[in-house]
Amino acid sequence: MYDSDLSDAEWKILAPFFPVIDDEVPKLGRPREWSFRTILNAIFYLNKTGCQWRMLPSDFPPWSTVYDYYRNWRISGLWEAIHTALRREVRIKVGKNPEPTGACIDSQSVKTALSAPGSKGYDGGKKIDGRKRHIVVDTLGLLLVIWVHPASISDSLGGQILLVLLNKCCKTIKKVWADCGYRGEWYYRCSPKRKLEITKRPQGKFVVQAKRWVVERTFGWFVWARRLSKDYERLPRNSEACVYICMILIMVRRLV
Repeated sequence: MYDSDLSDAEWKILAPFFPVIDDEVPKLGRPREWSFRTILNAIFYLNKTGCQWRMLPSDFPPWSTVYDYYRNWRISGLWEAIHTALRREVRIKVGKNPEPTGACIDSQSVKTALSAPGSKGYDGGKKIDGRKRHIVVDTLGLLLVIWVHPASISDSLGGQILLVLLNKCCKTIKKVWADCGYRGEWYYRCSPKRKLEITKRPQGKFVVQAKRWVVERTFGWFVWARRLSKDYERLPRNSEACVYICMILIMVRRLV
């Protein structure tokens, strides 16, 4: 119906992540009215077009139903689990190991559309009042870790926290590329087993930096999801979920 809808081949990839409904087994409670595929199509539509929850087209289930599924899957960690599994499949498809050994880190400051006390700040370098999307990607540009935080937190401090998150989810990383914003404390906080390389740009001109351009391309992918043009969420966790949803749709279409 819409360009963001899942095709049969794409749904075949995502279907194993959702429980199979067996009509022969008696169930308690209210019977399910909408399929998981229809719910996913509604969420992908909202993330792609950037519309409000209450403005979902009438072709989809009621917005409150769609939001309940979105919220429950965020709380349970399903979005992140689907994303991690698809990332491994994409890496295997292109002939790489499931777990990466190289990564690149960077941040993106975005304005916030809603007032969220305590979860936004002012980025003096970018002159933006809002939040930062701090991400680590592999050499294909696929997301490894994301942390959304107030824009007032510096890259150096945010990088230290992001490294802790990276150690928990991906222990195979041996080298990380970063820009000059991660100098200073970042050097001393970096794990001895992980070599950090700061890539510097020649003065007076712009050139594409080797190894680091992949993370810039990932930020470019976010442009195609209009929900990410600004930070419309009250909770940073919801902002992170929107990024995971964007990457899930990109990767499932790559696999098809």
